[in-house]
Amino acid sequence: MRDDRLERLMGFGVTVRDHLMIAHSLRGDVFGPAQRLHGATYVVDATFRADELDEHGVVVDIGWAADELREIVGALSYRNLDDEPDLEGVNTTTERLCQIIGDRLAARVSGFGGSRLTGIAVTLHESHIAWASYEVSL
Repeated sequence: MRDDRLERLMGFGVTVRDHLMIAHSLRGDVFGPAQRLHGATYVVDATFRADELDEHGVVVDIGWAADELREIVGALSYRNLDDEPDLEGVNTTTERLCQIIGDRLAARVSGFGGSRLTGIAVTLHESHIAWASYEVSL
């Protein structure tokens, strides 16, 4: 007898890494001095998940995954996010930036294992002791 719950917990993941350098300010008293314009540098990890490997024994082509992450992160890097029209009204917290990157990656996966991939997890590391993550199911 097979335990379907255990099977759902098992799977494969491939992670690629890049970095992001931005300027922004955060809205809300809870953010204290971060309400003022400041810079932030993140290490960005994107993990592509699949229940099964493809016929070549991979989750996703690592080169493709790295290129897509680099393009998405590059479009945000060295920018003041407060001035970006597509982020108008968005409080660009670390968590929200994870979501933005994750959703943009998810929109690009068709044709590169998209039908086989089960999810993408994005983690932004603010430092060696603090990070945030977002996972999107596919």
